[in-house]
Amino acid sequence: MKATIWHNPNCSKSRAALARLQEEDGLEIEVIQYLKAPPTRETLAALYAEAGMAPREGVRTSGTDARERGLPEADDDTVLDAMAADPKLIERPIVKTDKGVRLCRPPERIEEII
Repeated sequence: MKATIWHNPNCSKSRAALARLQEEDGLEIEVIQYLKAPPTRETLAALYAEAGMAPREGVRTSGTDARERGLPEADDDTVLDAMAADPKLIERPIVKTDKGVRLCRPPERIEEII
């Protein structure tokens, strides 16, 4: 099975999720440091749709100006445009496997898809 993690190495939750993936035997892991290689708007839309969540549920409010910009209440297009333009607004980590997509906050949510 393959797992892709949109990862920020400076985030303890993201590091914990990556460590859990690395513990799983036979798992091929792709690590994308999303601040260096931001996902496209289309990729983000697909990830949130597959996770069954609205894009605004994936907005990082801590350490960003997301609240001031009204993103937690904004429509999907506005949120996706903002995230694509400024990847710091993306809450992390997002993990995708053959079993689905999860925003792994808390990191234990990863168990649902591995």
